[in-house]
Amino acid sequence: MLPYSSHVLHPPVPPHPFPSSPASLSPSTPSSLSPWSDRSVSPFPGLPPTGALLRAGTTSCLLPGAPWQGLLGLTPSSPSLPPSGLHSRRVLDTVVSKPGPGLPWFSRVVFVDDQVNYVYTSGMQRAKPGPLWMAQPEGPEFWDERTLWGQRWQTWRHSLRFHIIQTMFGCDLREDNTVRGFYQDSYDGRDFLTFDKETMTWVAADIGAQITKRRWDAEINDNQGWKHYLEETCISWLRNSLEYGKETLQRKVRPTARVSDRSSHDGLTTLSCTISGFYPRDITVTWLKNGESRQQETYSEGILPSGDGTYQTWVTMEIDPKIKAHYSCHVEHESLLEPFSVPWEPNNSLIPVLAGVISAVVLIGGIIGVVVWKNKCPGKEPGVGGFPGFPRPCTPA
Repeated sequence: MLPYSSHVLHPPVPPHPFPSSPASLSPSTPSSLSPWSDRSVSPFPGLPPTGALLRAGTTSCLLPGAPWQGLLGLTPSSPSLPPSGLHSRRVLDTVVSKPGPGLPWFSRVVFVDDQVNYVYTSGMQRAKPGPLWMAQPEGPEFWDERTLWGQRWQTWRHSLRFHIIQTMFGCDLREDNTVRGFYQDSYDGRDFLTFDKETMTWVAADIGAQITKRRWDAEINDNQGWKHYLEETCISWLRNSLEYGKETLQRKVRPTARVSDRSSHDGLTTLSCTISGFYPRDITVTWLKNGESRQQETYSEGILPSGDGTYQTWVTMEIDPKIKAHYSCHVEHESLLEPFSVPWEPNNSLIPVLAGVISAVVLIGGIIGVVVWKNKCPGKEPGVGGFPGFPRPCTPA
């Protein structure tokens, strides 16, 4: 049974947009499970397992004093990125009952599109903005309020076994100016509650969440506050962030492409197309054979951050070099006026072979020349000055 529905552990109040006062929770139960168990939990689509984060050490980026540029490394671990033409603001809260080195018991990361907007952890006295464009337009009272929201979870500290609560909420702004708000809540990697802003009620994922659902459904004022936040406040903040950071968020950087090949022992050739230095993140890369897309035969390694605010990816395809065909890497991106293709030149791969053949021919020619020379000079005679063994000059043929 989930502790949320237990009489031992009272459920923490969700981080409502306009909290009145923090809940006071102080349960105490002996721990029987190591907080560093190797199980992996993945509460939301697009989020990596928590166990994987711990092993990779990426949560150390959130510790006080860490350079904010390092937070960009969290991008692939962020909630699912919005598709082209859609902007989003997403808040990811993570609460653990037993913190450890590199794992604060509370952390909040706010994303605007794929950029870290601001961060707060339980080790900080004050919320801090990620990019410079976020820090400049807001006054101290803005960060005081962000800090208050983060401190709301500080009452959920207890001596129970290791548990994780993760909450993701936010809003999307589509290209046609329509909006969407969402709230998801998970407990120990299992879906727990979602908020239906149309009915202003909570939807339980299983029977273990029913008690908490009924309790939160009764908080009518708070639920009205959530609806207002998701439909209006969040969208207002998103629009402001898009305006503050338009040079970063709305910039377009052209990709560069490089084609290479590698022969394998089975006689096949692997074509590789590396695309780098592009922004925004969405991109379409595929191999063409005689001008036709070979999407089903194209293997993608995924899209990764380059570390400089841009992205990189690469796609491969296996071919039989004995089959004569024209292959090219086709790239489509928002920064391009029209797609471009980079052809694979099979002759390039023959250069080392040709160089080896030419070297062999030169070597063989040299050997033949020496043999011919020796045949023309079969013996040795005393040379000029009486030095024995000095070879006599050959008569030109």
